[in-house]
Amino acid sequence: MTRPEPPPEIADQLAGQRFLVIGTGAPAVSALPAGVLELEALTGGGPIRIALTRQSLRFLTRTTLTAVTGRKAFVDEWGTDEPLNPDHVDIAQWATVILVYPATLHFLSKLALGQCDTPVMLALQCTTAPIVLAPSLPPGGFESAAYRDHRQRLESRPHIRIAEPRAGYSMRTGADNVGAPCPFGELLPLVTALLAERGQR
Repeated sequence: MTRPEPPPEIADQLAGQRFLVIGTGAPAVSALPAGVLELEALTGGGPIRIALTRQSLRFLTRTTLTAVTGRKAFVDEWGTDEPLNPDHVDIAQWATVILVYPATLHFLSKLALGQCDTPVMLALQCTTAPIVLAPSLPPGGFESAAYRDHRQRLESRPHIRIAEPRAGYSMRTGADNVGAPCPFGELLPLVTALLAERGQR
């Protein structure tokens, strides 16, 4: 897989950051390996950790991700004995930037409501690191009261940004009525904006 050439102005701002990339249980998580390669190109192969929710493994296996990126992912759940799995304190203290791609409505809801039922979710509730989310919504999800309410809650937090989903094709309905996540690269200008805002505080 060919790695994209990084825009210099973005690469300069991302240099030295430690990225946690989280994949959740939507079909679009299959694009995550390519996104990680793009991020590697921008950071010059800098520190990146990858977390996958249990639900994401329906669409992307850790074996596939490692084969494409050369990196291993940990599964976001309590009670595992795998040495790769960090705890919530390690996650919150290590990551300086967090990207969620894609972010299901379920994941967005839990984050907005302050739930802490997995190591990653607890870390996200406790960190002040920039968090950028790329929603992946089912038919009717974008217009739903639940999404609008949760989005408003999340955007009230100064360190969180949400990348606008766009209309995508649903195999279930045969219409362009899903909220598809934006291309992975569109998350990065939001990251640099958050980092710039932090530097001005």
